[in-house]
Amino acid sequence: MYWTQAVDLYCERTDPSFWSEPLNALSNVAFLLAAGLVLRVAGRAAAGPAWDTVALAALIALMAVGSFLFHTFATVWAEWLDVLSILAFIYVFLARFLARVAGLRARGIAVGLAVYWLASKALTAPFPPASFNGSYSYLPPLLVLAGLAWFARRRADAGAARLALATVVFAISLALRTVDLAWCEAWPSGTHFVWHCLNALVLYLAATALLAQRLPPAAPAA
Repeated sequence: MYWTQAVDLYCERTDPSFWSEPLNALSNVAFLLAAGLVLRVAGRAAAGPAWDTVALAALIALMAVGSFLFHTFATVWAEWLDVLSILAFIYVFLARFLARVAGLRARGIAVGLAVYWLASKALTAPFPPASFNGSYSYLPPLLVLAGLAWFARRRADAGAARLALATVVFAISLALRTVDLAWCEAWPSGTHFVWHCLNALVLYLAATALLAQRLPPAAPAA
């Protein structure tokens, strides 16, 4: 019974019906678009698409599926699919950054992922579950993304600018996710669908940042 329990977390949902969150559900197309664009950029890379970039694109598409199911069925099982697809992208992306940009091998990557897991638990533990409309759980990814952007810049990595822009966009999207319920009376459709659209851009920037060194230089303006 627990897995089929209804979940109502967003302003747009007004009843348990399948299409009670049309904007939140349909805005997941943005993730599919982002996945396609990542693959398109990957195709321009030297020696063709790398396996990890293809994996990240697949995980972005999986996020679209998980989020769509959550914002239509709105049950505990669908929420878990949504959450797990997000976590999968975060850990795979972090692992590949540590390999590609930081130059770590398997043991160092494992330690880095473990440190991130422990730090994220410590950082979010003091918050009650409903704090900031649940957005507190995305604070660790935001801080890590900012740290990766800084590290990439220090290394003069070609993807540093993309990571920096991704950090700014993610901060804006997180703010909009946070005010979804607070603005509900003035904005009945809510702001969560904007979170989807902006996060699709964040994921595109992050995934293609790992490719930046392998991409051909931009053609000069005419």
